[in-house]
Amino acid sequence: MNGLDFEKPILELEKKIDELRSFTSDKKINLASEINRLEDKLTRLKKDTYRDLNPWQRVQIARHPQRLYTADYINTIMKDFVELHGDRLFADDKALIAGLATLDDRKVIVMGHQKGRETKENIIRNFGCAHPEGYRKALRLMYMAEKFGLPIVVLIDTPGAYPGVGAEERGQAQAIAYNLMQMVGIKVPIVVTVIGEGGSGGALGVGIGDRVLVLENSYYSVISPEGCAAILWKSSTKAALAAEALKLTAEDLLKFKIIDEIVPEPLGGVHRDPQKMCQTLKEALVRNLNSLSDLSIDQILEKRYNKFRKIGDITEPAKDA
Repeated sequence: MNGLDFEKPILELEKKIDELRSFTSDKKINLASEINRLEDKLTRLKKDTYRDLNPWQRVQIARHPQRLYTADYINTIMKDFVELHGDRLFADDKALIAGLATLDDRKVIVMGHQKGRETKENIIRNFGCAHPEGYRKALRLMYMAEKFGLPIVVLIDTPGAYPGVGAEERGQAQAIAYNLMQMVGIKVPIVVTVIGEGGSGGALGVGIGDRVLVLENSYYSVISPEGCAAILWKSSTKAALAAEALKLTAEDLLKFKIIDEIVPEPLGGVHRDPQKMCQTLKEALVRNLNSLSDLSIDQILEKRYNKFRKIGDITEPAKDA
């Protein structure tokens, strides 16, 4: 398993335990007591390591190459997925997948950013950075959801919208802004979950929802830590400092009422127990969709509007005496 720098002691101990088990099996020697001792030590080490992760370490976990992506969740927790393509204006953006699916016997429209597992697929998926046509495709399917009365499930995992010349020429900023405006009024329940990276307008372009969830080690921010560091300190080496200043962790987001719920991850991150993570996310999605189904459309729209209007504090300057 690929490990992060702060996980090296854990990986080394896991390797030693595996070697002892293999040696025990091959040589028919009973080393159970030694293995049990090391397993107890491993449990304590994991708890100590993952209990107090700093923001930059959480960003690293959010980017872990073995973390589950949108397609992994769709294929595991949903049934009968039919992908729909194209924005009917320019092209099909493979950085954002979308389609029809069934979640716990409920028909839904599901969409989300999709990264690649290796270089070739990452190039095809553009590293999960959507073009304007991706956001227009997403909105097209939201209109379809509204037409047929289907709730919308959104999975966010992107470092940001693609900033290339072509994307800007085709109206990247306008596409994201238009999505923000339209999603506020979509007349079906919308549940949004940040499953990995939630970077800038690239995330927000499909991020307006009645419930906004964030996985425990995911982040949601106006800019990536590296981008922030490059602007403020002219050096990406200050990314850890920027991550701390941005208040991008799930705990910070919940504290500031930007999100509604933190979805717990297995100890060490999603990649440590993918099946458990899928079940946990499925339960969270179903629970939130069930709670929204008890509300009328007028109530949903009013609550959605008020939810986003309340984000952020406004301080008026003191008037001269």
